[in-house]
Formats: sequence, C-alpha cells, structure tokens
Amino acid sequence: MIENIRRSLLTIAMLAPVASIVGYAQTLPPTRHVRDVILNGQAKSVGRLPATQPMRLVLVLPHRNELALLSALKAVYDPTSPSYHQFLTVDEFTRSYGPSQEDYDAVKSFAQSHGFTVQGESRNRMNVNVTGAVANVEEAFHVTMNVYQHPTENRTFYSADREPTLDLSVALWHISGLDNYSIPQPALLRRGAGVLPAATTGSCPKASFCGSDMRAAYYGGTLTGTGQSVGLLEYEGTDLADLNTYFTNAGQMNNVPITLVSTDGTSTSCVSPGCDDTEQTLDMTQAIGMAPGLASLVMYVGSQDTAILNAMATANPLNAQLSASWTWRPADPSTLNPIFEEFAMQGQNYFQAAGDSAKWGKRSEIWPADAAYVTTVGGTDLTTSGPGGPWATETAWADGGGGISPNQIPIPSWQTATAAGCTSCSTTYRNGPDVSANSNYTFYVCADQTTCSANEYGGTSFATPMWAGYMALVNQQSVTNGGTPLGFINPSLYTIGLGSTYAANFHDITTGSNGYAATTGFDLATGWGSPNGSGLIDSLAGSSLTPSFSLSASPNSITVAQGASGTSTITVTISGGFDAGIALSATGQGPAQTVKFSPAGVKKPGAGTSTMTVTVGATAAVGTHTITVTGKGGGLTNTTTVTLKIVK
Repeated sequence: MIENIRRSLLTIAMLAPVASIVGYAQTLPPTRHVRDVILNGQAKSVGRLPATQPMRLVLVLPHRNELALLSALKAVYDPTSPSYHQFLTVDEFTRSYGPSQEDYDAVKSFAQSHGFTVQGESRNRMNVNVTGAVANVEEAFHVTMNVYQHPTENRTFYSADREPTLDLSVALWHISGLDNYSIPQPALLRRGAGVLPAATTGSCPKASFCGSDMRAAYYGGTLTGTGQSVGLLEYEGTDLADLNTYFTNAGQMNNVPITLVSTDGTSTSCVSPGCDDTEQTLDMTQAIGMAPGLASLVMYVGSQDTAILNAMATANPLNAQLSASWTWRPADPSTLNPIFEEFAMQGQNYFQAAGDSAKWGKRSEIWPADAAYVTTVGGTDLTTSGPGGPWATETAWADGGGGISPNQIPIPSWQTATAAGCTSCSTTYRNGPDVSANSNYTFYVCADQTTCSANEYGGTSFATPMWAGYMALVNQQSVTNGGTPLGFINPSLYTIGLGSTYAANFHDITTGSNGYAATTGFDLATGWGSPNGSGLIDSLAGSSLTPSFSLSASPNSITVAQGASGTSTITVTISGGFDAGIALSATGQGPAQTVKFSPAGVKKPGAGTSTMTVTVGATAAVGTHTITVTGKGGGLTNTTTVTLKIVK
C-alpha cells in the first residue's frame, strides 16, 4: 500500500511542474477511473448518455505531506512512541495534511467555470461535491460518457471512455461518480428454500435473536456505550418507523437518539415500495442492541463512497466507531486510502463486513473489506444457553467472506507475524477477516413497513454493527479509566491474538468452513474469532477501575497568627466512573479554632474544589495541630491532612 501511495505521489510531483510551466496544462489524476472491461473491449458500447442528463460527482484532492502522515500513523499506534494515541482533531489533521485553501478554492473555481454547481464542501478540504450535466462532464474532463453492456450482469452501465484529464494547475486525487459499473450491495442474504432456520434460543419472536441476545452472548456486563457514538454508512435512507416496530415487538425500548445525514443530496427517506431499508434498520438494531446506552447513532446516507466516508471523517463530533455493511468493486482500490488513513489518525475505527459469498476469489466484490486500515468482520453460526443467555457454541458460517485480498492490497505490518504461522494465509497480501460474529439466519428483522421476519435473514451485515457497538463499550471503559478512544484497533488485536491471553479475549472458532477451514488461532474463515466478554475489553482499554475519589490539600501546611485566619484549597479527584456528591468535614482542631468549607462539599459527580478556612482565636495556644479533612460520598470515605502552625 505504501509503495502504491509513493508512486501516486511521484505522479503528482511529476505533473505539478508541467502545470506551473504552461499554466493550465492537462493533468491526470493518479487513480484509475476506467474499467479493464472497457479498455479491453469486453464491455461493448451501446450508445451515449444524453448530454442533458444530470450527474453528481465528487472531486477529491490528495493529501499534503503524505509520507509524513504515514510516519505519524506508525507512531500514533506504537506503544513505545511519545505520540501513542495522540490523535488529531479534524482541524489539526487539515492543517497538517489537508489540501491548502488555495488549492481547494482553485478546484471549486474550476468546477464552476465548467458549468458545475458546487453542492457541498468539506472541513478537511478533501472533497468538492458538484452537480452538472453530462455535457459539462465531457467538456471539463475531456471524456465521452458512453453506455455499455455489462459483461457479467443483465444490465447496462455508464462510464467515461478514457481516463479524465483536467485543464487545472492543481492535481486531483480522484473523481467519483464517473461510472456505475459496480453498484454497492448490502452484505445480506435471505434464507433460501430448504435452508432450515437456525435460531432456537433467541428472545425475539419465534426464538430468533434480538440485538440484546448478541450483547448477552458476547459481553453480558454493565457497560452500555455511555458517551460514545456510532456512525453507519448507508447507500439508501430509512424509515424510522421500522426501527420503532422492531423495539415494540421485541418488548424493548430504544433510548438512543438517531440522526440521519445526507452526505451528497441523497434522500434520507426510504419508503416501500421502491426502497428497501432492511439493511439500514438491522444495522441500527445490532449496534444499539450491543450498546443500548449510546449517546447517539448517526446514519450517513449518500450515493458516492467518497462523499459518505468523508462526511464520517469530518463530522462534529466525530464518531469513534464506524460501521459499513455494503461492498462493491472499485476501479482503483487506492481511491479511499486517504480517508481510511484520516480515520486512523483521528482515533476512529472503521468496521467493514467481509461479505457473504464465502471464500474470497479474484472476482469477489468485497471492497473495502480488504483495505489495510479497516477492521474486517466475518461470519459465524452462534448458539446460546437460552433467551438472553451467555455464549454456548460457535462455528464458522459457510457463507462468511474471508481469504486473501482480491484487490492485492499489500499485507499490513501488524499482520505479517500472524500470516507466517497461518498455512492458508498470504505473506504478501492482506488477509481477512480480522474478527467475526454471528451471521447465520437467526435474527429478528423489521423493514419496509411490512410484517417483521424471524430467522429469515443473515449476513456479515449483522456481525459488523455488533462489533461497532462492542467497540463503543471498549471506548467507554477507556475513557472512564482516564484514557481516550482507542482508534484503529487492528495492531492491538493481532498482538493480543499472538499472546498468551488469547483464549481469554476471543472465542476461538475451530470448526466449520467458508471454503477455508476454521482452525486454532487465526484463520481465513473467522479471523481471530468473536469477542469473549469483558476479557477483550479489559485487554484493549485496561481493566475496569473501581469507582473512587481522593482528596488533596494545597497548601498542606499553613501558619496562622493568633486572632487571624488561613486557607487551604481542598481538591477532590474522581476515578473509575465515580458519580456522587462529596460532603466535607474536619477534625483535629483545638480550642478557640474553627474550620469552615466553602462550599460545604463538592456536587455530583464529585470532582471539584472547596476552600477550607481555619480561624484561630486570640486565646488559642501557640503550637502545631494536624487537621484531618474527611470526604464522604458514594458509600466511600477518604481523608487528607493539613498541618496548622499557630504563632503569636
């Protein structure tokens, strides 16, 4: 991957001097836009797009300082580095690595001068969303927009006939929207005739699994995702009535606020007939089922991958855990590298479904499941001990995606040691999945304003938002322990997987197959396996701390003359999620001495200060006293001391 980026940077560097010499020489973005089936004649042209047909495009600019960014990414995930987990805000990332304002303005001006309307801008100056007619596209990018017969599907598709070039001095990274050869599909399957429903222990109708059953099986503790937010990638909107129906029928209540965001003008509504919100609704139910106390869930809806993903990278506030259950096949897999790198640098983890076509092959449309900076989620077949009960058994799901990167993505550094010990793995290319969870036809699903179904749908679409919800639990504990959200967890997952505590962190799936057999340890059917309760949370975020508080005094020694007074500031520090008010009192003062606190205590959650004033009477004896300050709250008592010296 790094070598591909370097070649791209070299391309940009070679083009830039030409542009500066001739002013507005034609430049060629370093990423590919035209499919091989067009270049080799396999897809036959059957006409042209009408000149007046509207199109929606995203003009994507490259990072500045890309090599410096890769170096910073290595440091921010190196536990020995001073930069470890020192993530950047969107504004900090933009200042260091985003395109310059001058370049961004030049791209907007270019678009407008060629008849496009700028529909949206981005905080990181990476994307310019535009709309225009086919005629504008052909004139601006020196292409012909043709219609072709799809070589493997019973439909036509449109595409530029050649790589686009621009009369622009500023280099672009990519132009999204120039073809619809590969239409994103949800990683979702419906049970076929003759396939028996698998669930027998769920707590939803017909013994199907609710999202809450997955929480009980894979976690079963008290964390709920408090303070955390999940972001979902969707190519269609939803009808929240379906979500409400699900919780009503499950006998549960949803307390998580839902926000629907259009990233490029795509409607956030989905009303049947004509629109199917099965995927969108189940994504919500699985994330919320795992983390029912989320601060929010945001659904990012769009028609272009770069528009949706960049909206996730620039949201305010950012979602620390992101989930995507849609897959497709890009013209150039490197197109999304800049956004995935930004996620990692900003402390966001992107979970991606591995697909539902079993063992990956060269033609598998599973992108971006084999991208380097994503956590890929495969499928299993889970049984539990009963409704709302703990994990019982688990095998590899036959349809779960996994294998060696179809897009030939180079193996990332954190996977090399694991691949060396895995007989089916590649030591050259990215292997997947990284982790897995239940994906069999065992779920309760409500969609399309119709009757809900039980044990009809399966797919890694279910497992992926589960993991995003689980990550919210991890990040809640990390923040409670005084840390930050953990960002991209793959380097940590592979370190844990190779360690002596592996079995305490993962359910190791050793039976079943997706074309690759599940084996002990990492395999290409289930990755490292499914999460094993609080074990993995503790390994990633640190063990859960006991709620507590402590007292300190500054100064801790005061000298007061007879007939005068002195003060000390009492500070209460809380830890481990302590959440109660603290009452303060003092003992140890002698005759003709009084102690008062202002305020008399510290309000809930317990962190704060109070000024202790010690008043010494004129008749108080000269000498030294130890005043003990006591704090009580939340069933706990702690003390600190202040030395009082009385002088004439």
